[in-house]
Amino acid sequence: MIVIAGSVAVKPETRAEAVEALLKMGAASRAEDGCNTYQFAADLADPNVIVVLEVWESAEILERHFATPHMAEFTGKLGQYVAGDMNVVRYEISSSGPLF
Repeated sequence: MIVIAGSVAVKPETRAEAVEALLKMGAASRAEDGCNTYQFAADLADPNVIVVLEVWESAEILERHFATPHMAEFTGKLGQYVAGDMNVVRYEISSSGPLF
């Protein structure tokens, strides 16, 4: 299992456009086989920071996701929204279970 998690600061002046692009990207990605979770949320302390959480069944499936037309469209627009560095990390998980 592959988990992508982190945060991205967006420019306040492009936040609305970024949210629309994220909603479109999320819907297309969640429809892909092997996508268990694909979520974006605003940081409660700073609404211009978007929290990213993705869960994929395998590295191969994630690589297929990276090759989709909607990913190419999204990454082509991403630079106009991002303010500074992105802090997004890929984790390879060997097992998971309930927290409690």
